[in-house]
Amino acid sequence: MVKDKFLDARRLELAAASIKRRFLRMYFAANAGHVGSALSCAEILAFVRLAWMGPSDDCILSKGHAAAALYATLAEAGDLSAGDIATFYADGTLLSAHPPPNKLPGIPFATGSLGHGVSLATGLALAAKLRGETERHVFCVGSDGELDEGSSWEAALFAAQNHLHNLVWLVDRNGIQGFGRTEEVLSLEPVADKFRAFNWDVYAADGHSMPSLLQARDAVMSARSGRPSVLICRTTKGRGMGVWADTVDCHYRPMTQEVFDRLMLSVADTDGAPTVD
Repeated sequence: MVKDKFLDARRLELAAASIKRRFLRMYFAANAGHVGSALSCAEILAFVRLAWMGPSDDCILSKGHAAAALYATLAEAGDLSAGDIATFYADGTLLSAHPPPNKLPGIPFATGSLGHGVSLATGLALAAKLRGETERHVFCVGSDGELDEGSSWEAALFAAQNHLHNLVWLVDRNGIQGFGRTEEVLSLEPVADKFRAFNWDVYAADGHSMPSLLQARDAVMSARSGRPSVLICRTTKGRGMGVWADTVDCHYRPMTQEVFDRLMLSVADTDGAPTVD
């Protein structure tokens, strides 16, 4: 189920940088916010889409406000064109601020009402299991702030009860949600222990490090416990945004020219080569 040509960490790093360049241009042209949310999950989405998912797998971006990162990832994979992503936020576009319902390849559900994505992923995983689709996996990329929602934990209980070993939940643990730091709004720690108590296999990774993510993937795929897996990815919200990084500001504020230039320089293609064959 793994795409062989993207197993190399360096190639994945180049792909993630290309994805960032794409969505940074999208956000800047639209004068839109949620840049920090996209920056915290860019490597995670690149990794899942390009180095983990197989042709029959599904991925749900539960933190739908980072939709531009998802659109850019789909463009990097060849599922959307440069012309498609140029319409982001424009009148009549399918590339709205949150993923649309079943309108674009690679986006099975509309998301953005936080806490629902993992429930949708759980349903897909159960359906695959009931159909005997043994090679099909379902991935959910969600935010740590979503763990405030009771629906997230209902889905966690249901997935464990039904032994959904084909479900992988990647939590973007950047520590900041819409109104402040997660530990001040509603403390989540010890979050790993909570998942273990819900009978999930728990893994950890640096969500900005491709070697760390690849190592976690191999650990998940080698497990034979019959339980669903959660990968807690430690990240920085607004990584690379200077004084805005790791602040609530990067959750909402559009980029200034200075911030845009800084970020584009930080993800410049220093190899001078395309990131995808």
